[in-house]
Amino acid sequence: MRLSVVFAILVAAFALCSLASAQQGDAYIGGGTLLSSSASSSTVIPGTNCGTDAQGGVLCPEKGGTYLNVGADVIFRNRIGAAFDVNWKASQGALGGQVPYRPILVDINGVFQPRLGKKAGLDLFGGIGWQSTRLYSGNYQCSYFSCTNFVSSKHFLVDVGAGIRYYVWGHVFFRPEARFYHILNNTDTSSTGIGFTSNNVVRVGASIGYTIGPE
Repeated sequence: MRLSVVFAILVAAFALCSLASAQQGDAYIGGGTLLSSSASSSTVIPGTNCGTDAQGGVLCPEKGGTYLNVGADVIFRNRIGAAFDVNWKASQGALGGQVPYRPILVDINGVFQPRLGKKAGLDLFGGIGWQSTRLYSGNYQCSYFSCTNFVSSKHFLVDVGAGIRYYVWGHVFFRPEARFYHILNNTDTSSTGIGFTSNNVVRVGASIGYTIGPE
């Protein structure tokens, strides 16, 4: 699914939920980067930052680069609600310096937003989702509806995170944030021959958003 389609679905769902019984809704965009562990020094492939596993697959660290994110939430009574986020690598990376790739992380979270003052508050997240890692081949395969030049490796994930929200002007807020993702079988190389060095990934960054309803 194209990211523009994901964004359209997200906006539509956010609008519908905001018209229901929600007390508040937020939409936000932002950026950041990923942090994760490097390959073991005993398995590093010369000239790269990647290593190998026992089956001969290549494991590269899932870190660095610029990641963009878009999301929305709806908040109900007692400052509890739900959120939907999409994060993706802004440009293709190169696993082992050779294979073009782009991770996309999608998560659906419960949210708790305790207030810290008139203009500040916490955003606490926890939920589930999936990571789809696209490996680009350069060869297009087409159906009746679209053409793609990649294969995807998908893995279930759980995540927790937090951000500090500060209203800089009216209903516009700025939010430094961090998320921890545990991605199941992120180190598995059986399907594509390539995986990542760790099942654990941290995203750090910041978002700018707008609140509909009382902030």
